[in-house]
Formats: sequence, structure tokens, C-alpha cells
Amino acid sequence: MKAYVIQGGFGIDHLIEVNRPVPTPGPGEVLLRMRAVALNSRDLGVIDGFYNPNLTVPLIPVSDGVGEVIAIGEDVSRFQIGDRACGIFTQSWTGGEPTQANWVTTLGSPLDGLLAEYVVLPEEGLIHVPGHLTDEEAATLPCAGVTAWHAIVEEGKVKAGDTVVVQGTGGFSLFALQFAKLQGAKVIVISSSDEKLERANLMGADYGINYKRNTDWDKAILNYTQGRGADHILDLGGASTLNRSISALKVGGQISIVGILSGASVEDFALVPAIMKKARLQAINVGSRAMFENMNLAVEQHNLRPVVDSIFTFDRATEALHHLAEGSYFGKICIVF
Repeated sequence: MKAYVIQGGFGIDHLIEVNRPVPTPGPGEVLLRMRAVALNSRDLGVIDGFYNPNLTVPLIPVSDGVGEVIAIGEDVSRFQIGDRACGIFTQSWTGGEPTQANWVTTLGSPLDGLLAEYVVLPEEGLIHVPGHLTDEEAATLPCAGVTAWHAIVEEGKVKAGDTVVVQGTGGFSLFALQFAKLQGAKVIVISSSDEKLERANLMGADYGINYKRNTDWDKAILNYTQGRGADHILDLGGASTLNRSISALKVGGQISIVGILSGASVEDFALVPAIMKKARLQAINVGSRAMFENMNLAVEQHNLRPVVDSIFTFDRATEALHHLAEGSYFGKICIVF
């Protein structure tokens, strides 16, 4: 089978195509013929050595994808030949609160990921996908979808009438927009592109802020909410956005920390404003299989469709990653087999 591995150094230029034997499922395991994968910014962080400069290589990257079950090992009961299935991001986190031990079972580092034609995974680390979704749409669910569901529904408990702020228009952000609207919330989207803001409005966003033209976007949020502030802010920027997120928050509101796109360390953290706002900061690290299952029920019931920006063929995988690095996408970037 063909697979891509990180080898000989870090960076997209060190992602090479190799040939390996097709794996065989053991007891409790399932063999998938991969149909599509979806890319996340984390994949670039792994490939570039940002998350773990001591990464053991060769490693197959990319955590999210969907495949067809073509063989099962002994004692497998949750899947049959022909089923479509996604791997859950944290293979050992099936439900409840996570533990430190869970973090060594994430796909795409430290475990091998899904950028391969065939993959074997434990049946406990797999989930059926909604039947109305295409392969590309289904592949977007494990990280971006589950993280947004975790932040909006499981932890955020967003309700009708709440005001939710979403930073950006990538896959996670658009899932968050969709899930917040399902709960009856008003959604403010922040982007550097008027065109993307217009597309977000067509998806149901109530208000858009171009942060390049309006650098004081926190004040714009306060103005839009008549000085009250937002109930829930999804912070993807990290270093350059967290203080403004606190400024834009209502008293008693929640910030879900889901990204570090502008850096992982916040200098001059606004501690006093955070205290005055009684801000709740909740870090979100994808989610469990149970959350994935809950999300899929909502996706099926509402016939929700993830937003796919572009589709690349397997032989153009590095091109897809370069497109991800450019940051010009709206929704998810997918690779098909």
C-alpha cells in the first residue's frame, strides 16, 4: 500500500511517499480502506516538529479520515464489512473525563495517522458516520467537528439567545457557527476577509467583523451587544487574541481556548479584566467517542453538511498541506484516495 511518512527531518519537504504491506487486523481490530482524510492545523504542527521536536520517525501523519471496513479481526462486534467508519482522535478516550494516559493515544502523533491507503484500528477507536455525508464531509468530523461540539454543546452549554463569537472561517469555526445556530444562538464571526464574512452570513452568521480593518474588534463586539459582551467566545488565536477575547466577554461569560494560531504564550495576560469579568476559561482538546456519537445524532437529525473548501487527490497530498499553510481556505481541506 502507499502511505506518506515524515522522515529525515521536519517540514512538508520531508513528507515522502512509501510502499508498505497492507496491515492485518488482530483480535478486536478493523481494517479500513481509506476513502478520504481531512487536514487540521495540528497536522502542520506535527509535520513541522512544533508539537514534538523529538518525534519518533518515520511517522504517518494526519489524524482525521473515513474509510470502508474491508476486514475484521476476531471478537469484533461493532462493525461489519462494508461499513464506513471514522477513527476517533484520541483512541482511548471513549467517554467521561480524559486522563493523562489518553494523550499518548492520539492519531497522527504519537500514533501513526491516516495518510495511508489502508489502516488498522481497534473497533473501540472507531465510530460509524452519518449516511447522508459524502466521504469528504465525513472525514472532517473527528477533530474540527468534535472540538466545536465539545466547546459549544458539551462544555459551553450554549442556549437560545446567547451571543457566540467565532474567530476565523476554517473548519472548526464553521462547525461552531453551525452548532451554535442549532442551539438558537446569535453568532458573530471575525475574519480578515469580507468575502469570507459574506459566506459566513449566508450560513447564518448574524454579524461579521473584519479584524484587519477593525483592529479593536473587542469594542465592536461590545457595541453590537449594547455593552453587555458575548456569552461565549471561541478563541483560536491564543497569544494575540486572548486578552481581546476577555475584553469582549460578558461578566460570567466563557472563553473556550481551542487554538494557538498566533502563539502559545500570552505576554501581559489581562488578569485584572479576567477577574472583573469573572471569566471562565475552558481549554478544549477535541473530545471523546461519546461526544462524537452525540454530535453525529445532531448532524443526522438536522441533515447538517460540513463545509469543504477543496479536494485534492492522494498523489497531491503535499500540495494540499501547502494550501493549508497558506491559510486562505474556507472550511476543510480534504484528500481523497
